[in-house]
Amino acid sequence: MDPLALTSTDPLTSLLNGVRTSGAIFNQSSLTGSWAARFEDRSPLALAVLLHGSAWITPEGGAPVRIGPGDVAVLCGGAPYVIADDPATEPDVVIHPGGRCTTTQGEETAVARVPDAGTWDTADADSTLLLSGLHTVDSGAPTRLLAALPLLAVIEANVGACPVSRTTFAEITREEPGQQILLDRTLDLMLITALRAWFTRPGAQVPAWYRAHSDPVVGPALRLLQADPAHPWTLPTLAARTGVSRANLARRFTALVGLPPMTFLRERRLALAADLLREPDATLATVADRVGFANAFALSAAFKRQHGISPSEYRARETQAET
Repeated sequence: MDPLALTSTDPLTSLLNGVRTSGAIFNQSSLTGSWAARFEDRSPLALAVLLHGSAWITPEGGAPVRIGPGDVAVLCGGAPYVIADDPATEPDVVIHPGGRCTTTQGEETAVARVPDAGTWDTADADSTLLLSGLHTVDSGAPTRLLAALPLLAVIEANVGACPVSRTTFAEITREEPGQQILLDRTLDLMLITALRAWFTRPGAQVPAWYRAHSDPVVGPALRLLQADPAHPWTLPTLAARTGVSRANLARRFTALVGLPPMTFLRERRLALAADLLREPDATLATVADRVGFANAFALSAAFKRQHGISPSEYRARETQAET
């Protein structure tokens, strides 16, 4: 999906627009006793759905969080995390990129697999039934979305229902033609549903630009910048399109978004460029043209100031992370 295809005026649609999985991996675990698994899959977005029982999730460097039946946990940014029966339990299994499983000593174990439909109804009363999905994508997760999320976002069952029914659970277990695309779109639906509940829950901490969409002055300006970032915007042209003075727009935009309009636009363009650079066939000149930089040199200079590395170094790092 083209990161620039942002025609909707809905800020949440804009934020979630690039959530599109390629090569989704689901893993179902029916667990009893003492257990723990460490996830080092580097997935930019992953989720864990607790269908039965309870578990603890501990992101690396973070505090453990308990999840109960029906809760959904979204892990963001590819940092390692542990899911266990208890925070004190040491992991004995490690999940690697592509769903490969090893012991903590590096010995190969059973690979991650599609769930067994029968376990939904046959899980023991004292067992934990966990469904995890890894978001392995060709072009990475949207930069703005990752920036807006914590390392661990837990959506409690009473806040947002995860679209995993017995029928859905059974359908994704059927190894028939078209299964991979079914897994991909199922994970997309689960992630989007969970993230929509996260961003719209009472008291949600959302980015300033997201809240500013409802402002009668700043909202239209934001939508123009997000819908067509490659346009040669200036403060005067943006003010004219929104029907306010340059001073009023600049003052109000900066107060609500936290950045002046042209600074916001530059960061928006660079975030889109980072997403596009993950596409193997996209040249630097093409990316520069699509996001609104005059040429490849201008994009390269701005990108290095923002990220501390050149676009080519960034692309090489991202390519290595996905392999």
